[in-house]
Amino acid sequence: MAESSTSTNPLPLQDRVAVVTGASRGIGRAIALHLASLGAKLLINYASNSADAHSVAALINTPSALRAVTFQADISNPDQVKSLFDAAESAFNSPLHIFVNSAGILDPKYPTLADTTLEDFDRTFSVNARGAFLCCREAANRIKRGGGGRIICLTTSLVASLRPGYGAYIASKAAVEAMVKILAKELKGTGITANAVAPGPVATEMFYAGKTEEMIKKAVEECPLGRLGQTDDVVPVVGFLASDAGEWVNGQIIRVNGGYV
Repeated sequence: MAESSTSTNPLPLQDRVAVVTGASRGIGRAIALHLASLGAKLLINYASNSADAHSVAALINTPSALRAVTFQADISNPDQVKSLFDAAESAFNSPLHIFVNSAGILDPKYPTLADTTLEDFDRTFSVNARGAFLCCREAANRIKRGGGGRIICLTTSLVASLRPGYGAYIASKAAVEAMVKILAKELKGTGITANAVAPGPVATEMFYAGKTEEMIKKAVEECPLGRLGQTDDVVPVVGFLASDAGEWVNGQIIRVNGGYV
């Protein structure tokens, strides 16, 4: 059993290599910075905004140490996913220890299921479900065996609350939660754990996109703590799961939402 923990070791992820997808903005950005603060070396994946990704790396790197690199990849493309993992191993001359899938998209029109176009449905599933599958498949084959290996997927508490207007999004994330639970069992004997972290409403660009003031107010009112979540509410959970202290948590969906559901 692993002995180090976040409470006894100030850098519980010292020199472990982590890949975080969707790490240029929002929760993914906060996760990348948090894992770096725990000692990890980071590959920061982004889909299109190189400036944001480079700014995250700049916050992690120092003049004397390269601890973060960036890599553009569409996670719905299997060749690009393979290249993403290749880049992480090459940059740090090390096998991968931690994979966090934070990339995802949400239709800001919030259509009913009856009004969801096939194009929007396919796009949502391409990134959220297919992308998670491709990344988890690659991670399961590439992450270091023998202890300390971690696969963590970001899903959503909407899978439990089932709010109207999110049909394709919720379905895509429910698929990820099912895959994570099965993956944890299939990784028996490898020392690699697989879990999902499912935030509630968090004050990010993706959350605010397309929402009216009334929709935002309703989300706040539905939380017993009377506020929106912040990225800092979510990242410590991811950091714990990524550490040796989180080893006994495996195959779980952890809903981090202030009591929203």
